[in-house]
Amino acid sequence: MEVIQLLATYPAAYLSCALVLGLLVGSFLNVVVHRLPKMLERDWIAQSRQMLELPTEGEAETYNLAKPHSHCPHCQHRIRAWGNIPVISYVMLRGKCSSCKAPITIRYPLVEMACGLLSLFVVWHFGFTWQAGSALLLTWSLLAASLIDADHQILPDAIVLPLLWVGLLVNQFELFSSLSDAVWGAAAGYMSLWLVFQLFRLITGKEGMGFGDFKLLAMLGAWGGWQILPLTILLSSLVGAILGIILLRLKNAENSTPIPFGPYLAIAGWIALLWGDQITGMYLHFAGF
Repeated sequence: MEVIQLLATYPAAYLSCALVLGLLVGSFLNVVVHRLPKMLERDWIAQSRQMLELPTEGEAETYNLAKPHSHCPHCQHRIRAWGNIPVISYVMLRGKCSSCKAPITIRYPLVEMACGLLSLFVVWHFGFTWQAGSALLLTWSLLAASLIDADHQILPDAIVLPLLWVGLLVNQFELFSSLSDAVWGAAAGYMSLWLVFQLFRLITGKEGMGFGDFKLLAMLGAWGGWQILPLTILLSSLVGAILGIILLRLKNAENSTPIPFGPYLAIAGWIALLWGDQITGMYLHFAGF
């Protein structure tokens, strides 16, 4: 109780704790982003073998978010606790494995810093409130889902669906929207992209997006209510089109190359949740309404 009162009384301490917590969570998200797709793949293979009545491949090694312990992918050297300090360990090791000196991808500290700074901003924006705690959970989940989608073009149900229900639960207390608006937001979010998907497939004979995008927009609607959906769709389409063209040109890829839409939805939904009313109000003002 004294710690809570201290954080509520001293904003600097509150913000500092949010930054440190974000850095630690960012380190864990690196594990989630790396391992969760592999866990899903293993599960899909096991289920497929069971459905096809194929023999099992023997007792598989335990593989989850906790085991095996973190290790260098090059020499299998186990990473000790001091080597897992967010950002600091990367700097101390100069971006190399302490054992084999193989380079460590800079993505790890970048994800940790991004998570730390986003966490810092969220608590600064919402203050010492339940909204801040809920928004932190949403922010971390959106960051992990976006990175996984960027890498593998999948939005795991293990992340998206629980967050959809959490969004409805927090809005039972009207933290971001009324419960009625949240329910309609979830339904409208899913159905809007589902209809676009069906129309695109009817016209072109191709699938323009994955079902994970429907679920992600439904989850965002459950958090912010149906009111944030138009802005989310508009912003994600605009940013997706611009960045998509840039990425295709940089990679010299074909226009038919699939581009994950989840990260753009996540960014747009996060912005709409924090500033949706202000952005919409500014637009209406300049449009003369």
